Parts: sequence; C-alpha cells; structure tokens
Amino acid sequence: MKSQYQCIIFDWDGTVMDSAGKIISCMQLAAKECNLPIPSDNAVAHIIGISLAPAIAKLFALTDETVIARMVDAYKHIFLSVDSTPCPLFNGAHDLLSALQPHFTLAVATGKARRGLVRAWESSQTGHFFSDSCCADEAHSKPHPDMLVQILQRQGLKPAQCLMVGDTTYDLQMAKHIGMDRVGVDYGVHSTDALLQHLPKGIISSPMELLSHL
Repeated sequence: MKSQYQCIIFDWDGTVMDSAGKIISCMQLAAKECNLPIPSDNAVAHIIGISLAPAIAKLFALTDETVIARMVDAYKHIFLSVDSTPCPLFNGAHDLLSALQPHFTLAVATGKARRGLVRAWESSQTGHFFSDSCCADEAHSKPHPDMLVQILQRQGLKPAQCLMVGDTTYDLQMAKHIGMDRVGVDYGVHSTDALLQHLPKGIISSPMELLSHL
C-alpha cells in the first residue's frame, strides 16, 4: 500500500470503540451521585474527547477543584464497577487495523487515561496493533496538540508524514494546529458540519472507508 503517510494516529472513543453510550450513562450517574444537574445526552457527547477533569469542568461549568475531583472519582468508580453498558469496536474497525498494520505505524491519541486505554485494548484485543500512544494523564488535553507532538518526537516523524483520524472537533483542531492532515468520522459524537469547519481531507462513515484517503 503506497501512501504519503508513515503513521496513522487514531482517537479512541467514538472513532475505534463505540463507547459514547457508556460515557454518557456514567457521567449522568456521577452527576446524580454528586448532586449536580443531570446533563443531557447531547451535552455529554459534546465533551467526549477532552481529558476527564477539564471535560467535567466544562460540562458543569465548575471552578471548584474539590467538586471537580469528587466528580472525577465518582465517574471512574461508576465506569469501572457500576455501569455495564457495552463498548464494542465499531463494525469494521478491527478489519481496518488489520489492513493497516503491515504498512503503517499505528498510534492512539486519546482523552482516556493510560489505565483506561490499556483496559480497552485488553477487552478488545487490539493493543498489538499500536506502536505508540499518548493518553490524557500524559499530556495536555485536546485540542492542545501535545499528544501528537509527543508521538511525532518518539517516532522521529514530521506532521506531513502522519494522518490524524477522529470523531470530534478536538481531534481535528489539534492536528490542524501543527499542520497535520486529518480525517473526520461521522459515526462518532460530533456532527459533520462541525468537523468540516476544521478542513479535514474527508469525512468517513465507516472505518474501512479510511483506506480511500491513504
């Protein structure tokens, strides 16, 4: 497979794994536990992709670090031990990774913490596909490009040699900040119109459609 890219960098939630339902449910349950207004599905969906503490601060308009920390703890507990909403891979995601791995370095830039990504890799048996990753507890939150910069430095690559794939404006913004090509996916949490504002090379409606942009 000939391509101008050497590395494909994926967002995780909403791009590879269909986890929006679980994230929304857990955030709403955590809000109830912490006596905060229960946010709508759409409100929670809009902050998926941002690191957890900044996402909670934005979602609930919070500035009190103690309240934010309590929500973070409640969310993590509910995600791990209470809520049982399934998080399958999107249909075609495993096939896509299998097709790409022989030809590209694959990486993940995610709003998940490292432990969360490792659990997701273990449950989906996909960790072996990826040569690099950067998580929320290791970098500035999206849309800051720090995650991508760290991956580029470790891989010895330039932005032009990489492609970012994600379902949120935060994914596309962080790539745009450093001049990296990007592809949006319309089966995640942000609308096509919102994604198009950040000038992606294209918008795909299923994982395997990415092959046409390589």
